[in-house]
Amino acid sequence: MIMNSKLESYSPVTVIGAGAIGASWTALFLANGLEVRVNDISETLEEDVTKQLEQIKPTLKDLGYEVENLTQNLTFEKDLKKAVTGAKIIQENGPENVEFKQNLYAELEDYISEDAIVLSSSSSIPTSTIIEKMKDSSRVCIGHPFNPPHLIPLVEVSYGSNTDENVIEEVMDFYTQLGKKPVKIKKEVVGFVANRLQSALFQECIHLVLNDVVDPKDVDTIMEQSLGIRWASDGPFLSFLLGGGKHGFEGFMNHLGKQIPYIWKDLGHPELNEENTQKLIERVNEKYGSRNIDELEQERDAKEINVIRNLAEIRGEDSE
Repeated sequence: MIMNSKLESYSPVTVIGAGAIGASWTALFLANGLEVRVNDISETLEEDVTKQLEQIKPTLKDLGYEVENLTQNLTFEKDLKKAVTGAKIIQENGPENVEFKQNLYAELEDYISEDAIVLSSSSSIPTSTIIEKMKDSSRVCIGHPFNPPHLIPLVEVSYGSNTDENVIEEVMDFYTQLGKKPVKIKKEVVGFVANRLQSALFQECIHLVLNDVVDPKDVDTIMEQSLGIRWASDGPFLSFLLGGGKHGFEGFMNHLGKQIPYIWKDLGHPELNEENTQKLIERVNEKYGSRNIDELEQERDAKEINVIRNLAEIRGEDSE
């Protein structure tokens, strides 16, 4: 693949942490022609990442990427200093642990170039917490992907009060050049936005299952055949604007919106204690336990690729 000049200016990229998220980012960066260094202390680092990349290749190919020589710009480096020296972008995917991240970022500050941008895939820890031990955190942001990053377009870009405005724009540009859909999160909140929305909905899913209103597979069917289709197309606010007919969102709020508080009052607040957790595991396994995880992942990817591609076609966008 021939990189555009804008994306080329962000190479090389260092990926810290070679778990599922790190490997997914690695695949996307490589598919876009970037030079990628992967850093992790795992004794089986190269073997693990290579295996994960092989599993990701079919999805990248379906997205339109060339994958024959996917790993030609890939190197592995267990030494952190060597891995990040000279890197333009560092995408960190370490454990969701405050102490780990704070110590890591303090150490990174001694090694990285003055123009390097450090991004975290943190799913809940805010930038202001991560950078507490740094002297200069002006080039640090959250670049929180939705799993898996090589497929799902969203990246939530969150930042602290010390983050340079020009850096934020560079981060938005970097993800855009990769074909992602970055969104600025204007105020730090725990879990950012996508996870908060997901958690709110999942809370009610759990409540309904534990109270025998519906089983897990039927919850999935309801989502897939109604809200999933609607929200993939328009999102909640535009959906409700359209639900108001010719009077738009004002019409919706003045009519159907009045009933929402009554439903809010009846929403569940289930406890995820040991008993309820075990009950959920048993009920989900009862419905899906016969299916192979790899098979389910491939099916998921195929469906999501079609959604992304078809929506992009309708909107006149490039789906890659």
